[in-house]
Amino acid sequence: MDGAYSSNDIVIENLLGKCGAALRETENLLTAAHQKLGKRVFRDGCVNSDLLEANQFAAHGYAWLATYVEGLRQMLKWARRIESKGKLSELEILITQAAFGEYLNQMISGIAMSQVEVVRARDIGLTDHDLQKFYSDAVTSLIQNGNTNAVRMRIADLMKYGNYGEIGLGDETLELIRDQFRRFVDKEVMPNAHKWHLNDDLIPMDIIKKMAELGVFGLTVPEQWGGLGLGKISMCLVTEELSRGYIGVGSLSTRSEIAAELIRLGGTDAQKNFYLPKIASGEILPAAVFTEPNTGSDLANLQTRAEKYGAFYRITGNKTWITHAARTDIMTLLARTDGDQLGYKGLSMFLAEKPRSADPETPFPAPGMFGGEIEVLGYRGMKEYEISFDNFEVPASQLLGSAEGQGFKQLMATFESARIQTAARAVGVGQNALELGVNYAQQRIQFTKPIAAFPRVAGKLAWMAVELMVSRQLTHYAARQKDLDCRCDIEAGMAKLLAARVAWANADNALQIHGGNGYALEYPISRVLCDARILNIFEGAAEIQSHVIARGLLDRNSQ
Repeated sequence: MDGAYSSNDIVIENLLGKCGAALRETENLLTAAHQKLGKRVFRDGCVNSDLLEANQFAAHGYAWLATYVEGLRQMLKWARRIESKGKLSELEILITQAAFGEYLNQMISGIAMSQVEVVRARDIGLTDHDLQKFYSDAVTSLIQNGNTNAVRMRIADLMKYGNYGEIGLGDETLELIRDQFRRFVDKEVMPNAHKWHLNDDLIPMDIIKKMAELGVFGLTVPEQWGGLGLGKISMCLVTEELSRGYIGVGSLSTRSEIAAELIRLGGTDAQKNFYLPKIASGEILPAAVFTEPNTGSDLANLQTRAEKYGAFYRITGNKTWITHAARTDIMTLLARTDGDQLGYKGLSMFLAEKPRSADPETPFPAPGMFGGEIEVLGYRGMKEYEISFDNFEVPASQLLGSAEGQGFKQLMATFESARIQTAARAVGVGQNALELGVNYAQQRIQFTKPIAAFPRVAGKLAWMAVELMVSRQLTHYAARQKDLDCRCDIEAGMAKLLAARVAWANADNALQIHGGNGYALEYPISRVLCDARILNIFEGAAEIQSHVIARGLLDRNSQ
């Protein structure tokens, strides 16, 4: 079979050695791109914001190139890791070579930052000389043979019984956690998720209670405050499985993760001791109240203000895109406490308590706050809201850390975890799409055989599995870095950037495989497509994410 390798030690070592050699060439190419882009955006030895914005297309292309390089680096580490455990089968070998073959080719021919924006090597400033140096024997061989039709057909054939590749956790406890939540999802979530979506229902409280009993809301909360004290890699595995069932279920813990991280890192001892045990147990459900109608990602221009009157602050302003707001007990609320201090410095974070709503017609039965639901395409299980505050009172004791002006800094400390968790949600949604596509392609008979036998269908399924594995390994890498207490804002951003694109691509391709049936509301893939679309927007839109990655890499490599 042209381009497909058999599973023996000599062939494996040859392939992995070739991938290692090619990876070194990608690193050299990235260094060249950094140097070329640096000439455009550096002034006086550091990144100039105006120049970076003027060269935004090139900078974001550089971010995508760096993400591809890191993705391939983690894929090679994954292959080596499972090889050392004796678990590197033909499927993992083919997934590795297909990932290298395709990404190496895209580095030269163009990387799709979106459906209408393909960044070429020359856009970033790379020259013909740079590209000629890139074309080593290893790179050329993998481009030619890595992701062939024969390879894709074989990958699809190996997946037809539900084997999508060894994840490579290398830890029995992690495997047990993953299996436990897979069983929960298959029993409690999968049979009901599409009904919840079609009816636009909130996720039942009975499901939330069962999740709380499983420890979902206290996964990473330290044991001293009633949590399980597990790491971010455990959070990823749980989130992936829950999101595989339904993105709403996988997202329920996001706000708890953010709130717990905010309190653990920035709260007073009293705030930690009071709130963390209740968040960990699921007794308190938090809502994240940051975004405003006219600011979006531009938090420096946030307008909601908090004015102090004795033992209280009074909050006035408008917030939007607040997930699960009606049925939560506490809001992590970002507001401006110093109207004279422009930008980020005047922002403060509050732990603002509120009553849960028992009536859909009155989502916010608290003095000084009112609002309503935002109807959305997907991601429906918790609902989205806009909220207006008019002298809404918050006790001064609920100012996070009892310190004004620290809100933006406190929020930034949570972004790594939030983006890793969002990347894991995307991996779960992408996995759901893949499974739906494979199952349908095996069952749908056309011209006397399953449509999975046709190369165009098989090719879609194979690439969905390959790129999903890249995004999964990149996400797990970011989580491990976080567990090691290493700064990983760039790595978390890369994981979120790629995983969100993969989730959307997988959902789109799975719907295409369903044909007309995929467009029918009765088929779950119609829901998954709607759910996948939000992942490129929240927790940092793809454009913002690319900018953060590029700026971070340029700053990091200039030091």
